[in-house]
Amino acid sequence: MHNFISKSTALAASAFLAGCSLMPTYERPIAPVASQWPASAAVSAPGDTTGARSIPALAWQDYFTDPTLRQLIDTALANNRDLRVSVLNTQQARAQLGIRQADQFPTLNAAATGSRSPDSNGAIKSAYSAGLTVTAYELDFFGRVASLKEQALAQYLATSESAQAAQISLIATVAQSWMSLLADEALLAVSHQTLDSRAESLKLVELKLQHGAASDFELRGAQTLLESTRVTLAQQQRQRALDENALVLLLGQPLGEASREQLKRQNVTPLQFAELPAGLPSELLARRPDIRQAEHLLIASNANIGAARAAFFPRISLTAGAGSASNALSGLFKDGAWGWTLAPQLVLPIFDAGRNQANLDAARTGREVAVAQYEKAIQSAFREVADALASRATLVHQLQASQALLEAETARNHLTQLRLDHGVANQLEWLDARRSLFAAQQALVQTRLACQQNQIALFKTLGGALQN
Repeated sequence: MHNFISKSTALAASAFLAGCSLMPTYERPIAPVASQWPASAAVSAPGDTTGARSIPALAWQDYFTDPTLRQLIDTALANNRDLRVSVLNTQQARAQLGIRQADQFPTLNAAATGSRSPDSNGAIKSAYSAGLTVTAYELDFFGRVASLKEQALAQYLATSESAQAAQISLIATVAQSWMSLLADEALLAVSHQTLDSRAESLKLVELKLQHGAASDFELRGAQTLLESTRVTLAQQQRQRALDENALVLLLGQPLGEASREQLKRQNVTPLQFAELPAGLPSELLARRPDIRQAEHLLIASNANIGAARAAFFPRISLTAGAGSASNALSGLFKDGAWGWTLAPQLVLPIFDAGRNQANLDAARTGREVAVAQYEKAIQSAFREVADALASRATLVHQLQASQALLEAETARNHLTQLRLDHGVANQLEWLDARRSLFAAQQALVQTRLACQQNQIALFKTLGGALQN
């Protein structure tokens, strides 16, 4: 027991003299990802060794070139309630940081007291005092208050990065929702055009049937094509309404006239994307706000260990006052009534049933949890970027194939119609050609949308086009 007290006293004395913190030295964990992107996500020509740090930042206003989309994003940034909550959380964390920073300084108060009470003889005794006081100011010899301040700072920075991540996510989601709405309009236009064409075909078959030039089988086939188009049109109308509702929620207000005018034009504006040279993924991913947030939380948990360690050592607090005292209110500020008090207090934990040790164990475990969350954030980001890059290469080929398929199906439909008119093709061939053409038209719109969505996903997964 004597040795334990001696060791504790020696350690406390050395910490007091050195004024050192008990917070562990922070070391950033090694990124648990590959040093190169997967082969399926190659983004530059072989032999390109340009560093990732040389990649310039690209603001979202430069990334999204369509004026209507820019206006929608500006509206969402100003009115989206989720983003507003994130910003308010940042302000709240900043206020908490201010509280922790204030704990490092003494609180000076002006105080005045007065009392009147009877003594043992029944006489009324008065006592008045006024002055400046410092109450229970902790002398932070072991860095407990400083560690708590560092923890609050890291939590504030993490909250700020969370708000940045929420902003990037909102920008990307608004862009994706707008692209989906434009694609809905394009699909509706295709369906309306196909519906009109099939309605005319049905009328023609009905006329042929009246003159004995067509069979009931051909009539039912034309009716099937028409009704299937109506089913598809109803589904697309419902999806279009749902997509608009989702976009309105993101914007925080209804769509404006400029947006509705562009929807009528069904103009899916190509989006600009900056080409990426080769580079270490850890350098790229370090720019993502969610990864910076995870690292700040890790730093906060590291600082919490310092505060938990300091709880094992004496806590020294100081209460002091300076002012005047008198038995009469009129003599409170006269000469000879002035004085001061100084009351230091030292509290050394001896027995707490293991509370301090449990707090330290919890703080150490919390740091291990934060390390795992930080590593998981990097792994998830690596996968998201790799997926987006891999999809970009294949979607370009898919779009080219979809365009070629539509051209082929258009020519096939025209030839089949000619063959049917001359009695060379049968009704089944004609029905199959019409169905294939409609499917190819829809597939091209959906593939074009997938390409646009992929470009937006790259903006999001790279932390807002590699913003610093």
